[in-house]
Amino acid sequence: MIYPTSQAWIDATEKRVMVFGMSGLGKTYLANMLRASGDWFHYSIDYRIGTRYMGEHIADNFKREAMKVPLLRELLMSDSIYVASNITFENLAPLSTYLGKPGNPERGGLSFAEYMRRQEQHREAETAALLDSVPFIARAADLYGYDNFVCDTGGSICEVVNPDDRDDPVMGTLSAHLLPVWIEGSQDHTAELIRRFDRAPKPMYYHPDFLIPAWQDYLSQNNLVEGDVDPDAFVRWTYARAMAHRQPRYDAMARNWGVSVTAQEVTQVRDADGFNALIARAIDRTPSRVTG
Repeated sequence: MIYPTSQAWIDATEKRVMVFGMSGLGKTYLANMLRASGDWFHYSIDYRIGTRYMGEHIADNFKREAMKVPLLRELLMSDSIYVASNITFENLAPLSTYLGKPGNPERGGLSFAEYMRRQEQHREAETAALLDSVPFIARAADLYGYDNFVCDTGGSICEVVNPDDRDDPVMGTLSAHLLPVWIEGSQDHTAELIRRFDRAPKPMYYHPDFLIPAWQDYLSQNNLVEGDVDPDAFVRWTYARAMAHRQPRYDAMARNWGVSVTAQEVTQVRDADGFNALIARAIDRTPSRVTG
């Protein structure tokens, strides 16, 4: 870890962290709070994906739909209007809408082949956005004068790295410049996240080793073919499985490269000083790593 002791963290004039874990447990809450303090630069992985790496894919998808409407088609063809997404830190809907859900096209579903193509685009984009964290550390300092840096990751980070490989190139690069911090939820948190997702299911990225068997199992268990699948029903069913799938992957990331805090602890943090104290305690209770 770049901060081997809590004292090293407290004394550091340049504090750099990467928060990860399931969506809804406090990553963006912490990042927004630190940014609001005026001393931290907030780098959002999902925002970077949606603007730098998948912005054209998203806009082209909007245009494809607009071209189905005669009036909009005419205006687009004459360059009378333009179509673009308006992604913000708080609104990532254009990105999730583009990722889509597989199933019945009459219910807004994509073919599974197209769904997997977009999933692969997201994997490549997320990997690139994660690695961009390193030059953004220097950029934040050089351009804006921020010495402290928080990387707010997406919940799918554990799907684009190998948590059990201590030589994973992405995690190796990130942990050389940032302290990975896992926000761990309880069983109650998990149940609440599932209930929340059931109310508003949204597309997500999953590793194909998880996603393809999940799709095949869903079709088999429900005696369905691709075109009969209710897209929302599938992503709800997949999300519940993903919670169990991702938990040990997050745990391995924390054990191999960083520290962990609980979602309950995060709710008690009110300012940057409270965050610094939380990280110090997390470092203190982390077993030292012996390398060599």
